[in-house]
Amino acid sequence: MPTGSSAATTPIGRGRPRLVPARRRGQTAREEILDAAAELFTRHGYTGTSTRMIAEAVGIRQASMYHYFGTKDDILATLLETTVVASLECARGLLDSDEPALARLLELARFDVDQLAQSRWNLGALYLLPEVADQRFAEFRSARQELADSYAALAAAALGDDTDKRTLLPFRLVESVIMMRADEQRGELGDHTAAGLAATVVEAISRIL
Repeated sequence: MPTGSSAATTPIGRGRPRLVPARRRGQTAREEILDAAAELFTRHGYTGTSTRMIAEAVGIRQASMYHYFGTKDDILATLLETTVVASLECARGLLDSDEPALARLLELARFDVDQLAQSRWNLGALYLLPEVADQRFAEFRSARQELADSYAALAAAALGDDTDKRTLLPFRLVESVIMMRADEQRGELGDHTAAGLAATVVEAISRIL
């Protein structure tokens, strides 16, 4: 490692040195690792990304990364959690609200669509990874199912019928933003953007119900 530059030895938590100056987004090394992993997972897939690749993208030693995450699974689990935790917290609050059910459902959809469309990386695409079906990610799947159930409960309240199959659609329409972002990145969404279609998704939910 070069010894003549202070930037080359910028500490990242408990004195662990960088290989290069900071080059990822994030206030902490942990956040930088997550940012790098998010980019690599969404571009190369989970199995196509090694912990060495993540460490190199951050500019730290591979051994230093294990100070923050014990395994690559831990990194993926944390990223998956970030895609659902804020929306689930919003949903829980709206379920307890006295506002009209349709208004609450549309508020949740707006919040959730914005989370999926505005995030730096298309983290929702991680849902499609085959590894997510494994038991080690059961906690995430449980949280996502609770979010889906919250959508269905609000839709059922708006329709006055919990057997109506339309109750299944709002959550799936919101998650369509994930594929829109993927199409946009490949140049297959024409002149549109996923963020620009967010209001259209919410309007579609309103019309369906």
